[in-house]
Amino acid sequence: MEPRISANLSNQFEWPVFFYIACLVLMMKALDSNIVSIALAWVFILGRVIHRGVQILTNNVRLRGLVFTINFLAVLAMRCLLILAL
Repeated sequence: MEPRISANLSNQFEWPVFFYIACLVLMMKALDSNIVSIALAWVFILGRVIHRGVQILTNNVRLRGLVFTINFLAVLAMRCLLILAL
């Protein structure tokens, strides 16, 4: 398997775990219908799709870093919503 594809598969099981945990806690706290949390979740999902395409199809590390930063900030904001809600 090509190294970029195998690295991408590995990345699919790293940072998204924090996203899944944030989503589960938001659902448990009944905050999943909050429009901000829904928007942040969609930003993360779309960002992951774009990140996957950038990582597999290009060698543009700067663009990949930018997309990762957007994903990171979306999950960080979701976690901040949780902290504020508690």
